[in-house]
Amino acid sequence: MEWQVETTAAALVGRPIGKIDETTWEAFQVHLLAAVSQAAAASLPLVVDLSDLDYMSSRGLRVLKIAKDSAGAEAPITLAAPNDRMRQIIEISRYDMLFKVVADVASAV
Repeated sequence: MEWQVETTAAALVGRPIGKIDETTWEAFQVHLLAAVSQAAAASLPLVVDLSDLDYMSSRGLRVLKIAKDSAGAEAPITLAAPNDRMRQIIEISRYDMLFKVVADVASAV
């Protein structure tokens, strides 16, 4: 898994690339929690761009929940641009009830 981050005028956008599984979830957690802190410090929402993410295991989902709890109202998290597989994972886990999920990054802000 790779991680890219970009700050725009409207949001901090983090982009995991590849897959988040039992071998990569810890790196994802480090990157995502750092992005939560950065977004909160800048008073920006955090958008997690899922467009280049192929798969996320239950450990990755757990990291998303930890990040949401850590962010609170200071840095709301939106999940953007999930492919069909990721959309299914989000829906089956009911994370679409925990997070705002949008079709693309532009719709997130």
